[in-house]
Amino acid sequence: MRYAFYVVGLLILTLGISFTIQSNLGTSPFDALLVGLSRNVGLTVGSWEIILAILLIGSNALIAKQKPEIVGLITAFITGIGIDMWLFLLRDFVTPDFWYSQAICFGIGLIVTGLGTATYLHTNFAPIPVDRLTILIKEMTKKSIFFSRTIIYVLFLVLAMIFKGPIGVGTLLTVCLGGFILHFFMPIIGRILDNKMNISQKEELNR
Repeated sequence: MRYAFYVVGLLILTLGISFTIQSNLGTSPFDALLVGLSRNVGLTVGSWEIILAILLIGSNALIAKQKPEIVGLITAFITGIGIDMWLFLLRDFVTPDFWYSQAICFGIGLIVTGLGTATYLHTNFAPIPVDRLTILIKEMTKKSIFFSRTIIYVLFLVLAMIFKGPIGVGTLLTVCLGGFILHFFMPIIGRILDNKMNISQKEELNR
């Protein structure tokens, strides 16, 4: 059950990311960097997700002074494939032309991304390297998820600007609201998933 929620969470997360990309209002700084690299260097958005994940796994290991979390590559591969899959499926169906439809598309993406992130993070299995970095910063600074997430967003915003990623009003909204949305969903999803997993465990014991 835990692994099922893990995969479902990643699929929800990548769906949200794809909606923000398709909105043309700007994406999160990290996703803007991925798109910028894809457009200006080559390869797919999902491929760059995997490449950067490898680099972040090494960085996280240095920060935490631990062995690299190679298992994080599982999440990176699923996420990379998920992003490319959803972008392929949505490219002909989600093409908002007017500002209000773009805003709706982006809003859906932002909320769905937070929901998916909270879902897979709660399983505590192979977090995306950038999310592991968020947790490491939270632990080092003794601050909130919101604070840690915002620091990371600012860092990737600078990198996205260098590689000419899709930065717009949506990027600013993600920086301001992304951490808050994740912080909002974490306890809610935690209660729901804990309840579901406890029921599942009881059913298995009764068999």
